[in-house]
Amino acid sequence: MTQYDYIVIGGGSGGSAVFGRLAVDGSRKVCLIEAGGRNNDMRVRTPGFMPFLRGSQNYRYKTVPQEGLNGRRGYQPRGRGLGGSSAINAMIYIRGNAWDYDNWAALGCEGWSYEDVLPWFRKAEANERGASDYHGAGGPLFVSDQRYTNPTSDAFVESAAALQLPRNHDFNDDTQAGFGIYQVTQRNGERWSASRAYVEPVRDQFNVDIRTRTLVDRLLVENGRVTGVVVRKGRRRETLTARRGVILSAGAFNSPQILMLSGIGPAAQLREHGIRVQVDSPSVGQNLQDHVDYVSSWQTESTVPIGDSLEGTARMLRAMVEHRRKRTGIMTTPYAEAGGFWTVMPDAPAPDVQWHFVPAMLEDHGRQKVKGHGFSLHVCVLRPESRGSVGLDSPDAADPPRIDPAFLSDERDLAVLRAGVRLSHRIASAPPLSDYEPQDRYPIELDDDAALDELIRNRADTVYHPVGTCRMGSDADSVVDPTLKARGVERLWIADASVMPRLVSGNTNAPSIMIGERCADFVLAAERS
Repeated sequence: MTQYDYIVIGGGSGGSAVFGRLAVDGSRKVCLIEAGGRNNDMRVRTPGFMPFLRGSQNYRYKTVPQEGLNGRRGYQPRGRGLGGSSAINAMIYIRGNAWDYDNWAALGCEGWSYEDVLPWFRKAEANERGASDYHGAGGPLFVSDQRYTNPTSDAFVESAAALQLPRNHDFNDDTQAGFGIYQVTQRNGERWSASRAYVEPVRDQFNVDIRTRTLVDRLLVENGRVTGVVVRKGRRRETLTARRGVILSAGAFNSPQILMLSGIGPAAQLREHGIRVQVDSPSVGQNLQDHVDYVSSWQTESTVPIGDSLEGTARMLRAMVEHRRKRTGIMTTPYAEAGGFWTVMPDAPAPDVQWHFVPAMLEDHGRQKVKGHGFSLHVCVLRPESRGSVGLDSPDAADPPRIDPAFLSDERDLAVLRAGVRLSHRIASAPPLSDYEPQDRYPIELDDDAALDELIRNRADTVYHPVGTCRMGSDADSVVDPTLKARGVERLWIADASVMPRLVSGNTNAPSIMIGERCADFVLAAERS
């Protein structure tokens, strides 16, 4: 039996931040357990290889059949390995809207208003633009302007401006609304995952133990306290103990799964799988929210496609050589180079839709190959009303959890998405994008609500931002309190997107890192007291 001060489960965005902050001063023995590998090879570090990271770096989960998507099973990619989804995502640095965090506070999450969380975003960040009231310059997470943008990405921003939709140079300052080129979590043209920011700098310290390709079977719960974990690597099982506590950071799907496998969750479901109930916590696995997304796609003959330098062995090699030598060029692309935020419903308190512009015909999460050149425009519902769940299909930790996002189960989400799709087509029809003479790959009569709704239900899916399944709150039904401490057991904290009571209005990587930063501070405060 091996003993540590703290054990961190999961090396993703939140877990990397917790681990790095707890380990950095060398005074605590800290173990990081990650089911995947190190994720430090050239494919992960090179942004342009992002669409090809489909093997050991990705869990590739599937949802249950979605009634709101006409019975289709959705695809749920999740990062596997150090860095988690920050090792395979599009690297877009977005925090969400200030209203989101003020709403968290209003829902009972004291200490989580925008004024409360902004210093933690700034602490984490090393923005190449320098420090300001909204940005940090000395943190471990590098945030950069893109080193390459496709001409059509700039054309997208200009087409939005032609419709009197304002340009926005910084989506993370005091104004989120508008359209522009995204900043990315890169450093010198390379992907800067949460692992590179927080784990790699402490890797060689004497007080850390980083266990990759190690699966957590369950938490050890004794007399109402979490005392450690049972892990397996191959066929070998081992018990690891934690003197001071365990931090669960396995993500919105796997954190509730691990809780339930450990006897913490809805009692009836646990008994159904033969699991001894330690804490009857009905909210575990509930409140699943995700950004449902629709992608419009246009074929062109005259664009400068992102695929131009990636098609053919010779062009690919030239792009790779340029990146290897200069860290510039098309291999630095995040693919979703540009985007925007806007309000399409009259009662929305903040922008309610977000766009991701891709200068390629990216469909079906890039798994569907489309011949020819063109561009895609993703639009997602930022604050969905639909609520899903995560459950167990098996008592074996190696089996995937049961994922039901319940996409478009609330008609209000469909109304928002319908309006967003229509605005996508207006932007594509405005110059200079219209100068490329784009041909819609899925033409319908956009004014026909029934036809548009059917098209959306046939083609919509996730834009990769599941949250909420271990909800934070001050009420007795919440899974964690506002210090991220789990209810019903001692010495357990949760630090990942699962604790978000409501989905933020934007990409979730930066908020997850902020949550990890705050959790480390809460753990250290508990240690001092």
